[in-house]
Amino acid sequence: MGKTVENYNFSALKGQTRVGKDGLHFYSSKVTLVFSSIDEALVDHVIKGIFAQEEVAIGKLELNPMNVDMENVPVLTSETKFICLSPLAIVHPSDGGIDAKRFVSPTLDEFSDYLFESTMLRMEKAGYTQEQLAAFFKFQLVPDAEYLGKIKNEEKKFARIFPIYFEGQKAEVRGYTFPFTLYADAEVQKFVFNTGIGVLSERGFGMLDIANADPNQRVTAYEIKK
Repeated sequence: MGKTVENYNFSALKGQTRVGKDGLHFYSSKVTLVFSSIDEALVDHVIKGIFAQEEVAIGKLELNPMNVDMENVPVLTSETKFICLSPLAIVHPSDGGIDAKRFVSPTLDEFSDYLFESTMLRMEKAGYTQEQLAAFFKFQLVPDAEYLGKIKNEEKKFARIFPIYFEGQKAEVRGYTFPFTLYADAEVQKFVFNTGIGVLSERGFGMLDIANADPNQRVTAYEIKK
């Protein structure tokens, strides 16, 4: 199956942090970056590139690569409850005539429709055939109603505006963070688990994990290929 460079996803650096007047400060001696792709060669290339450096500078952080763990993909069915490790975006800022900052309630079919269209487009670019894509017609995202109710009662937000740079220009996009159940073919579930859901996954949006699961329980040591 052919693959494109867009079919990857990554998280923000994870560690003990505190927000200060100069930005985000890390107080832990170790930080973690989660990188995921359906292209094993790309994963190897990224890892080798990182470990070829004795020190990696990100902002004012100076990091020394230590080790890599591999998270084995669990068996996914046609019904999976996910949590968002990073905000998911449903509209790309390059989509002409569509406001990428507009709020769309996750309870509406419109929300699922945006995600379905972007997922099928990415799967087509990844090499899935038209016959395969036609079989993936079942696709529905159902947000966790209890979570949304709790957020509303506590007057907190699950949808925020995030700045990004697109084609050299600053743009803004709305990102959503909430638990949800996805009803879709198991192959679709595996695809979004590995590459993220929605648009801008290559910018770190839309990374998912399985709800009520400990990823450390499915981690093994990853051998860095020479």
